[in-house]
Amino acid sequence: MSKKDKITNKYIHIQGLVQGVGFRPYIYRLACRYNLNGWVENSNDGVFIKAEGKTKVIEKFISAIQLEAPQASNITSIQTDDIPLEKFSEFSIIKSENKSDDITEVSPDISVCKECIEDLKTQPHRIEYPFINCTNCGPRFTIIKDLPYDREMTSMAPFKMCNICNGEYTDILDRRFHAQPVACNTCGPQYSLIINNEIIEDFNLILNLTAQYLKEGKILAIKGMGGFHLACDATNQHAVERLRNLKNRDGKPFAVMCRNIKALKEISSPTSEEIDLLTSWRKPIVLLKNSRKLAPGVSMGFDSVGVMLPYMPFHFQLFENLTLNTIVLTSGNISDEPIIINNEEAIKQFSEITDAILTYNRDIHNRTDDSVAFVTNKKHRLIRRSRGYVPNPVHLNLNTEGIFATGAELVNCFALGKGKQAILSQHIGDLKNLETLEFYSESIERFKKLFRLKPTLIAHDLHPDYLSTKYALEQNIIPKIAIQHHHAHIASCMAEHKLDEAVIGVAFDGVGLGNDHKIWGGEFFICDLAKYERITYFDYVKMPGGDQATKNPWRMAVSYLHKFYGRKFDWNNMEFLKNIPEFELNLILDMLDKNLNCPETSSCGRLFDAVSALVNLCTKASFHAEAPMRLEAAINLETDDHYKFTMNDSIGLKLCFDEILTDLNKGISQGFISTKFHNTIINIIFAVADKLKSERGINKVVLSGGSFQNRYLLEKTENLLSRKGFKVYSHLNTPSNDGSLALGQLAIAAKLREQNDIDY
Repeated sequence: MSKKDKITNKYIHIQGLVQGVGFRPYIYRLACRYNLNGWVENSNDGVFIKAEGKTKVIEKFISAIQLEAPQASNITSIQTDDIPLEKFSEFSIIKSENKSDDITEVSPDISVCKECIEDLKTQPHRIEYPFINCTNCGPRFTIIKDLPYDREMTSMAPFKMCNICNGEYTDILDRRFHAQPVACNTCGPQYSLIINNEIIEDFNLILNLTAQYLKEGKILAIKGMGGFHLACDATNQHAVERLRNLKNRDGKPFAVMCRNIKALKEISSPTSEEIDLLTSWRKPIVLLKNSRKLAPGVSMGFDSVGVMLPYMPFHFQLFENLTLNTIVLTSGNISDEPIIINNEEAIKQFSEITDAILTYNRDIHNRTDDSVAFVTNKKHRLIRRSRGYVPNPVHLNLNTEGIFATGAELVNCFALGKGKQAILSQHIGDLKNLETLEFYSESIERFKKLFRLKPTLIAHDLHPDYLSTKYALEQNIIPKIAIQHHHAHIASCMAEHKLDEAVIGVAFDGVGLGNDHKIWGGEFFICDLAKYERITYFDYVKMPGGDQATKNPWRMAVSYLHKFYGRKFDWNNMEFLKNIPEFELNLILDMLDKNLNCPETSSCGRLFDAVSALVNLCTKASFHAEAPMRLEAAINLETDDHYKFTMNDSIGLKLCFDEILTDLNKGISQGFISTKFHNTIINIIFAVADKLKSERGINKVVLSGGSFQNRYLLEKTENLLSRKGFKVYSHLNTPSNDGSLALGQLAIAAKLREQNDIDY
């Protein structure tokens, strides 16, 4: 008998995202196809298989595991060992076990599959059942409490399966075999609609009334997969304005949900890459150009709109009853508080401000907002990483075990180190109120429990006043390490791309404390994961009033003009100051003259604020980064023209402002000035990178920071650097904004620990 025909027994350990995605029944069916005997088992640290059969057949079986795995799974390693024969008589699935503190990956929530949508019409016990799911789809992270991923460890535990569902759950060949949220009209969660304190439980009536209310221009709170949404007709300006007032959301655009791709094409013209992202199993919000046929209040003057497609069974059922093709579906919160997940809290918050509240009786254990993404240079890019992506880890080439990174102050996510993984939390939000801080603290404890982490090292931002830093310093863990904000930005992108070498780092954002105690944000580094050297930066300018300057971009414009031309500048001829009271302007000028409450900054974000205000696009911001966003949105032509600048120890922009003022005096359009200004920043990046390449011999450029959410800036910068022979790295599966800062903090801490460069 040849070696290939020899009967052997293989012990196989598979790690990665292999729980909650139908992996065990998949392995069972595959083993049956290859006539193998043995078993498959779920454990908290992966899937284990014993496969007994001919050696050549087992080899084909192992190859097929990787090639045919379920779409939502992600295999990171397959280890095999030869073990003694056990003479199994069949292949079976055995009960899950909790073997150690090692963990397997936890599946994100998966949008409902086509097969389940079809089952809504054909399965007698699930006709129109709005919580239909199978091993290939449905809630995962939002309902899980602990590992291994079994029903009793989820918020489905209170719902005892009926005989029919239990039969499917225990039938190895059924698509719902061991689908933990499996349920039907008889035994599963149910919706309730609350109108004027009256509770309606008839689902057909709920669908009809929800559709009717939306058509009539009313506002509803609707419980989603990871929290409540607020919904209204996206074509009804009155309804949109009312919703905007209710949310305290003056200028930030709303996201919308479209019936399908055909309906989506009525409001935008998506590319094939954008369609791929929209229709993926993760179903994020995707930023698309144009927002035609929608109420003006949806996009608030921007040339783009955030769009998503239905991802819960209820969404499909709702659109079947709606004549509308597009509805606003925005996060169910008030102002900057976290999205609401609790039924009682939703009723308390929304009863007085919405016309109806649609809820259901299954708990959301882990809060998740909708993820947000865009496409540039035909690549998918994340802006907000939450539903559908979390808690998928980022795989590194570093030992991260025991490291906890607290993240930033704004758009916070934290990170835990496990093995060679960085497990990033869902989007937490801005840590500037008690509610968000409580969500942050609660989520940390849940992640530590779920992923078996006992922190032995904490990494935090250099800024002592960040609430994330204060949280770190309050923990009874030594050591702690403070990491410079922009070094963490570059390291986060390096970590995503598994870079561990010297690179040219370009970190552009709004605010980050520098080691000179000034506010950085327009930085050029030579750095690796362990250290950084600040090479140059945008020349410092004063921020009159500190953080108040971010809410009043006109102050930054005045600061730049004051810096370059002094108090005697002709302020009366500046259009952007027409609505600013004279006493207020004089107050800011006095502050600048006397250097009162005027911290200095090199921030790219504040530079964009200044130019946006100077050309009179945004003088007062109603939400974070509104001025740079409006400056980008003003771009409406193709030109390579740019303004002049100087490069010494820092980057001087007086010549740039000279030429902008000349263009304004000539009546040049806002769009042309915006394009030239963006081109100037792109040319600055190239000029610095080219100089450093000549001096240091480095041709890898890493782009990070919130300013690189600007699609024009990112696309043109990547293209120019690539044409000039640089290898360019930017964020893809993690956000370029502060949502990835914890990843950078964790990578830096892991590298320093590896080099024994941390004081214990």
